[in-house]
Order: sequence, then C-alpha cells, then structure tokens
Amino acid sequence: MEVVSASHGVLGPLLWKLNSLLADEFVRLKGVRREIRSLRSELMSIHAAVQKYAMLQHPDVQGKVWIALVRELAYDTEDVIDKFVHHHGNGTHHGGFKEFFRKTARRLKTLGSRRGIANQIDDLKARVKEVKELKSSYKLDDIAGSTVERSAVDPRLSALFVEEEHIVGIDGPRDDLVNWMVEEKDSTTKNLKVLSIVGFGGLGKTTLAKEVCRRIQGHFHCHAFVSISQKPNVKNIMKDVISQVPCKKEFIEDIDTWDEKKFVAKLRQLLQDKRYLIVIDDIWSIPAWDAIKYAFPKNNLSSRIIATTRIVDVARSCCPHGDIDRIYEMEALSDLHSKRLFFKRIFGSEDCCPDVLKQVSNKILKKCGGLPLALISISSLLANRPKVKDEWERVSRSIGFALDKNPSLEGMNRILSLSYNDLPPNLKTCLLYLSIFPEDTVINRESIVRRWIAEGFICEEREQSKQEVAENHFYELINKSMVQPVGIGYDGKARACQVHDMMLELIISKSVEDNFIASVGHGKTDLANRQGLIRRLSVHHIDQEVASVLANEDLSHVRSLTVTASACIKHLPSLAEFEALRVLDFQGCQNMQLYDMNGIDKLFQLKYLSFRDTDMGELPSGIVRLYGLETLDLRDTYIEELPPEIVQLIKLQHLLASEGLYSRAEGRLKIPNGIGNMRNLREISGFNVIKSSLSAVEELGNLTALQELHLQLDGGGSQEYKRHEDMLLSSLCKLGGWQLQTFRVRAANSTPLQFLDSWSPLPSSLQRFQMTTNYCFPRMPKWITPKLTGLAYLDINLVEITEEDLHILGEMRALLSLVLSFYGAQNERIIVRGHAFPCLKEFYVSLSLPDIPWNTYLKFEEGAMPKLEKLDVPFFVSVAKAYGFRLGINHLPCLKHANVSILDKGSATSSESRAAAAAIRNEANANPNHPRVFIMGEMEEDAEESSTDEEEG
Repeated sequence: MEVVSASHGVLGPLLWKLNSLLADEFVRLKGVRREIRSLRSELMSIHAAVQKYAMLQHPDVQGKVWIALVRELAYDTEDVIDKFVHHHGNGTHHGGFKEFFRKTARRLKTLGSRRGIANQIDDLKARVKEVKELKSSYKLDDIAGSTVERSAVDPRLSALFVEEEHIVGIDGPRDDLVNWMVEEKDSTTKNLKVLSIVGFGGLGKTTLAKEVCRRIQGHFHCHAFVSISQKPNVKNIMKDVISQVPCKKEFIEDIDTWDEKKFVAKLRQLLQDKRYLIVIDDIWSIPAWDAIKYAFPKNNLSSRIIATTRIVDVARSCCPHGDIDRIYEMEALSDLHSKRLFFKRIFGSEDCCPDVLKQVSNKILKKCGGLPLALISISSLLANRPKVKDEWERVSRSIGFALDKNPSLEGMNRILSLSYNDLPPNLKTCLLYLSIFPEDTVINRESIVRRWIAEGFICEEREQSKQEVAENHFYELINKSMVQPVGIGYDGKARACQVHDMMLELIISKSVEDNFIASVGHGKTDLANRQGLIRRLSVHHIDQEVASVLANEDLSHVRSLTVTASACIKHLPSLAEFEALRVLDFQGCQNMQLYDMNGIDKLFQLKYLSFRDTDMGELPSGIVRLYGLETLDLRDTYIEELPPEIVQLIKLQHLLASEGLYSRAEGRLKIPNGIGNMRNLREISGFNVIKSSLSAVEELGNLTALQELHLQLDGGGSQEYKRHEDMLLSSLCKLGGWQLQTFRVRAANSTPLQFLDSWSPLPSSLQRFQMTTNYCFPRMPKWITPKLTGLAYLDINLVEITEEDLHILGEMRALLSLVLSFYGAQNERIIVRGHAFPCLKEFYVSLSLPDIPWNTYLKFEEGAMPKLEKLDVPFFVSVAKAYGFRLGINHLPCLKHANVSILDKGSATSSESRAAAAAIRNEANANPNHPRVFIMGEMEEDAEESSTDEEEG
C-alpha cells in the first residue's frame, strides 16, 4: 500500500530523532522532556497501527484519508523539531544532536524556550488526538485485524489459456529450453533437473513455462501445473499436484485429514517410480520453495521441474546444482515482435496500421517496453476505441492514471501491483522515490543511495552503516525485478538501474495519489489534485507558466528539489523559499549563471547538493554555511577553486570534484588547506596534488574514515613534484592503517609513479587500485603479493610482464578484474598456466600505451582462469605463427564475451590474419559455454560471417 509506505518513510526516522532528543541533556528540561516523551509514545502507537494497516492491499477511502493525515503529521512534527534545533543553535552547530544540546543546554532552560517548544508540541498533540479519534471512528483496528485480502481472481490465470496464435516472440527461448529439458548428457545418470524462469512481472514467464510443458509432457509418465500465491498453503499445493497425477482412489482416502508432513510423504510415494514433469508457477520466497521441494523425489528417472519467479534469489535457490540445473532470465520482446503482437491484436495484421497512427503507436510501444502483458492490455483497450490520432494520444498520455481506472488495464495493474505489494514498507518508499526521475533515466547507484540517506529513509541496522543498508535496498529492488540493472561490474553488482516504463507509470500513479512527489514540466503538472503540502518537487522543465503555478504554492516544506532540465532555469523560484530542503540536485542543468543562488545558506537541513554536469564556474559563497551537508558533487563542472571555508563543513562525507583529463576543469582543483579537520570524509575525487600545498597533501593522512581516494599528479621531474611525491607517499602510508578501499591515480603523460613502490603499510582493506597514465612501472611493485587478500580490481602498467609476475597475480584469490598494460613480455610469450587466477572474471590486455612493440604471444592453458567471463586481448599474428594460431579460449569454461584484436604490424599476410581469426573462432565454437566473440581486424567478408555466427550463438 503506497500511502502506508510513504508514511513509514518519515515515521521511522522521526521516532529515531525523538529518541535522540531525549537521550542527552535535553532530558533535564522536565516540562519539555515530558511533552516530547508523550508525543513519542503517541507516534509509536500510530506507527504500529500503520504497520498493521500495511497488510491490506486495497484499503478503503477512509483508511487512505487517515494514513494521509498521519503522513502530514509526521512531516510537520519533524519540521518543528528541525526548526527548533536550528533556531536555538543559531545555525552554527557543526555536530549532531548530542553536541548541540551540550552547547545550548543553559539557553534551553529559559522559560521562553520551554514555552516555545511546548506550544508547538501542544498543537501537534492536538492533531495526534484528532488522528486517534478518526482511527476509532473509522474502526480501522477492526479492518487491519481481519484476514489479509486475497484477489478475487488470480491475475495470472489468463496466461494459462492464451491462444497459441497470440503467442509472439518466445519460439527461440521455448525451443532452446525444450531441447535442454529433454537432453541427457550421460545415459548412466538420469538426474532430476530444475529450470528456473525468472523475470519482471508481465514478461510472460507463465506463458513460456506452459509452452515448454506442452511441448515435452509426452516424454513423461505424468505432469502437473500449479500456481502458488504470495502466502502459499503447502497442503493445497500438494493436493493440487496429486489431483493432476494418476493414482488409485484408495491412495487419496482421507486426504482432507492429512497434515503437511503426510502430504509431502504421500506425494513422494506417488512420484517415486514415475518420470514426472512439475511446473511450480510464481514462487515468491525461498521459504515457500523450501516448504515444497522435498515432495519431489530424485528418483533417477530424468524427472523435471520448472519454476517461475520474479525474484533472482528464489531462482537461485531452486537451482542449487549449477552443473545440472538452469536459470533462464526472461527478456523483453524485441521491437519487431512488439509491433507484431500490438498491431495484430488491434488490426488483425501487423501491416494494417494507418500512417496517421504510426507516430503515436511508437510512443505507446516505447512505454510498453517489450512487456507482453502491457502490449496485450493496451492493444485490447485501443481495439475498442476509435482509430483516430487524438484518441490514441489521450490513451498514451493517461496510461499511468488509467492502470487502475480502466477495466481493460486492470489485469496489468494487478500483475504489476503484485510485485509492488510484496515489498516491505522501506523498499516501497525507496521505489516510489525513483518516480522523481524522467523515463529512460539511468539512475546511478551511488547517487540514489546518498539521496535516500539524505531524505531520512535509511536507518542503521544490525551493525550495518546507513550506506550499507541503503545499498542493500538498491540490490534488493533489482533482486525482486522491480528495477532493471545497468552496468553489471566485475563484482556482480549493478552500477546503476533503470525503471521499466510501465513500472514507472505505476509508481508515478501511486506517488501522485499519496502526495509523495510532485512533478512539473513536459505536460506533467501533478499539483492540481494534490492533497497536502508539496514535500518533494521534480522539475522536468520550467517556463513562465510553470513558474506562475509554483509561485502560488507553499514551498517551505519541500524536502527535495530535483531539476532535470533547465531551458529557462531563471524561472525557478528562489532557493530561500525552500528552507526545508534535504536534497538539491541540479545534475545536467545548463545556463546556471541565469539562476540566482542567493539564499542557499538558508538551507540549514541540506545534506545532498549536486551540480554535476552543469556549466557552473564558481560556487555560491553561501555554500560554506551548509553545516549539515554530507555530499557535494561538482564532477564535470567548470569549477576550478573551492572557497577556503569549505573545510568548515565537517559533516561532509563525499567531496566529488572534476576528475582530471576527462573533466571540464581538467584537474585544476587544489586540495583545500585544513582538509584534515574534515574527519567524516569517506570519498575524495578530482584534486590535483601538485597544485595543492604541501600541508594540504600532508593532511590527507589524517582522514581516518577515508574509503575512496582519486587524485591527479603531473609535473614529473621538477623539484616541486619530488616534494609533493614524498608528502603524498607519507599520507598514503598513514592511510594504510585505516579504511582505504580504493586508490585511483591519474597522471599527465609519463609522470613517474615509482614512489608508489615504497607504499607501506598497504591498507588491509584495499579493494581497487587503478592508474590512468602512460607511465609504466619498471617492475611489479613490491606490495603486489598474494597477501593482498582483499584486492579485487587491479589496473596496472608495466614495462615488461614476466612469468614471475603472472605467477604472483595468478595466486591472488580475491582478484576479480585485471587490466594489464605493458610494452612487451618476457621471451615474447604470455602463458597463463593451469590453476592460475582461480576467481578472475575479467581480463583485459590494454594497447593504450604509445609505441608498444607488437611482439607478444598469448595463450591460455587448460585449467587457467576457470571463472573468466569477459576477455579483451590482442593477438599478434606475426609472433603467433611461430607457435601456432592457438589462443586457448576453448579452455575458458565460463567465458561469455571475448574481444580479440588481430594485429600483424605489416609482418603477416592477409591470409595469415584470416587463418588466425578462423582458428580463434573455431576455439570459440569448441567452448561448451558458446561465448560471443568479436574479432577486430578480420577481412570484411570474414567479419560479416562472424557477425552471423555471433547472432546464432
């Protein structure tokens, strides 16, 4: 329930804040303490009621009204507390609640102070009383205590009976899975195999499972297809399976008296001597699978189970044997198949769409995003509408609103809502927050995690920091298929995510209903029908008309302001009107000089501020008084200097500046003097060591919380460089005893980094080392040893790679990604021996160095890099012809993608180059994992052929 989730998003942090108020010297103010305790108790009671009410999937109107009152009460309570703390601290406190109260306890003991806060609390308590009375009059306790509602009709039912001629785009996956299901690799062992089909709601998992089952059921003695609910009844599931499996009448005598244990035992008995095929549709949790899996015996008769789920972890749980079982990830339909399905259901043929409707059709198809359920639902809706452009445009604009208003879209709304309703309240809040961003936005993980924290959605849990909890929320939304991962890294973690357009429409609809986020611009102005004050504002576009609308709104309670486009940013209301802001994000905005930044110093609650990718050339002076700021993002701006007072922002955790050669400011920023006082800093990026003072470089060593450090060096050879080099090394050695996880150094041209060889002690927590420069270490640095048990990513340049270097690197069991740049190899050969690099997933040999001698032969022996998935290497034909055109990628059992550059430097003939390419492609074909191989440098005709091979693979 979206209203509940949004209320939970503020109630939880508010209760934590009230506890903090009571924890220190404020408790000495007896009258105020009593009022705060009373308010906290009432809100805790309301919070408990909200959590109970969250069990309802379809709350009535009265329930929604009550929850909305709770939400506004919680917001206003927090605003009162924040203003009180700020007022009595005169905006100058730099610490947390405890530090503030230690400094101002005497002032708070005055009668006026007590009366001020007490009067405001009295007003809040009166509202609490009203909320409690309404809860009683609406009899919400009775409703929340009743049985959790069930859908009258299973929204997945239609997928079981879809006509075959209406099935589009699953032929390839169906045939592939059919072949896999019936194949027997070893005639002596006929194992039970499990196929998990996983993906976003509405992608057609049930349809695909049904089609696979239909094609192969003749190979089995018996088969069954059962759908389970979000709260499965194990006995009913077992009973359903038994009803579909032939058995004697006496076998099921007294079946209604069986308990779960007997059901499992009886089903095992029934299936023990049968080759069975069972489809378990829509499993929602690992415990649900665990409760039924033992009913299916491993009887060595080549039985099969198909499980469908929306949750990746559940799919993995169903397939514990990676060498036997298989996980198939559903993909959206291609553009071609989407059009075919869409137009066929409306016009009877995919070629009958009138030209006048093609443009609006493309808009609708884009929103559907290849989701079969969306395509079927919306095409069914349009099939009954007039075939005129205005009518179709109206449908396109109102898809999100129409999800729960139009009977034709009710099935799709239920399917999408099933996943949404299954989320716990904290995840619902985080998902709703993504409706701030326009469609197709790639949402950076680090940025959204910091915004969630700044908004107050995240609390520390079980010895996990807020950062860790927030990242877990991000990954869990991906795990539950609520958002789509973007940029999966070497560690298997997504760097960003996107929201499917149909899911975005759903959460926008729920967000508007709940007054969670208000959006303006590009035809979307969600202000007219809003109930309550604006709490979060997303500005997609602003002009004079939108500015006039905003001018009539109370903006003093807006907690986040996101401006995603800025054609006329000068029309944006003054920052002084947004006094409650926690988050201010201008990323991507241009013409920033047209906007008056005066008043930014009034944003005493601001925690997250981003000017990333804007044309900002100078920071507003008031920024140095944002004492609560935790993130300042200045990447890809023209800012070349920070005000000296920036070091007063001692709560700052992320100071992100332009990052060297690829930024607009080209690494001109100096490390601010006094940075050593900013002890909460966790990440620093984009500062030029040589342009900074020696004392500032020295102070880096005092940052005990620092986890990521990205620096630039230049000016190698000068005396000044030598002094800075020594000082940086000293600071790095100090950081070696703390928490540093990532060190990235960028150097202009060939600025020497030899001093890094003396880095000791190295941080035991170091996970990433990256050098972006043309400089090469003359030999492997001494600190790179197998004892680096945490190093997962290494990007390093060497003059020469030796057999010993490969041995050292190959023994590093934590290493997941390796980028090697070098001038040459010892004896012209790089042989990756068997059992080397046991965990490596990515291996890149870089050719970015100038004048590299192309004289190296690379080969993988059997057993080497057993988990490698990505490979990018050169293949030197002129050298390889002396050893044979063998790269050895057939020995890499987990390889998925390989880029191989065929190089000959004029020393090899075109026929030799073609022979080398053919040999490599033959190796790929011999690899049981069937990797996709792209070979650069093939002759044109061979490239066309390889492209065809790649598509077939």
